[in-house]
Amino acid sequence: MSPIEFDAKLNQMSGLLNAFAYNLTKNVEDAKDLFQETAYRAITNRDKFLPGTNFKAWLFTIMKNIFINNYRKKTKANTIMDSTDNLFYLNSGGATISNRGDANILMTELTGMVDKLDDSIRIPFLMHYQGYKYQEIADYLDLPLGTVKSRIFFARKELKDMISQYYQSAESELIDTTLD
Repeated sequence: MSPIEFDAKLNQMSGLLNAFAYNLTKNVEDAKDLFQETAYRAITNRDKFLPGTNFKAWLFTIMKNIFINNYRKKTKANTIMDSTDNLFYLNSGGATISNRGDANILMTELTGMVDKLDDSIRIPFLMHYQGYKYQEIADYLDLPLGTVKSRIFFARKELKDMISQYYQSAESELIDTTLD
């Protein structure tokens, strides 16, 4: 195949290659880069294409392999993508230590709120939270299934209200202390 025929076939496939590149990357700029790299590699390796084979499959294989190689490089390098205007996070990729202190505080607060619930809705709610099925809770508490479901619903609703009140008051206290 002559270089002119090769380039003509490559131009015919450009729309499909761009669509496939976007499908792989899900990003317009990355898709353009992937298409450009694929076209470059196809042109530089045109002598390796065997006439009579599927040209489209050959190009798609090149593109897929480039995408996979780039993905592997990114994951190995553990690249930090900094989208801030001033590149604030660019050099902050040091080792971080996971600290679940905030989650522990949150769970303590939530447990306290659950403890404040009335026993009639707290017990079915806790049993459901622990993994019991509605019917198991109904059998254990000797209540109708609908009653169990409604009590769990009311417990959730009351907890949502308690949480929103708690964090709205905490937020307003925080604002008041910063204004002082």
